[in-house]
Amino acid sequence: MIGKDIPFPMLSDPDGAIGKLYGVYDADGKTETRGRFLIDPDGNVQAYEVLTPPVGRNLNEALRQIKAFQLVRAAGGAEVTPSGWEPGKKTLKPSPALVGNVWKEWSVNDAK
Repeated sequence: MIGKDIPFPMLSDPDGAIGKLYGVYDADGKTETRGRFLIDPDGNVQAYEVLTPPVGRNLNEALRQIKAFQLVRAAGGAEVTPSGWEPGKKTLKPSPALVGNVWKEWSVNDAK
């Protein structure tokens, strides 16, 4: 979990090796687009966002997503986070009955 005792690794890629690996390196311009990849402890990419250089990324949104992935992982998939979820707010229990019916279990007001 993100906290004082657990490092949150971020890195730069001065030679473009990682950017080339993840497909965000612009060979013509010799630069990378703004890529953010959330990779779980098993090495699986759980989320990614790629933006062109004029637009910056949102660190608070990245942290919210990391916390959501951590919660889902810790719950073993028994809880999921709906759109707009914030730490400490309502989660959902996944099931076939929930498909197409999230609106019956969760509303935007639950995210506030």
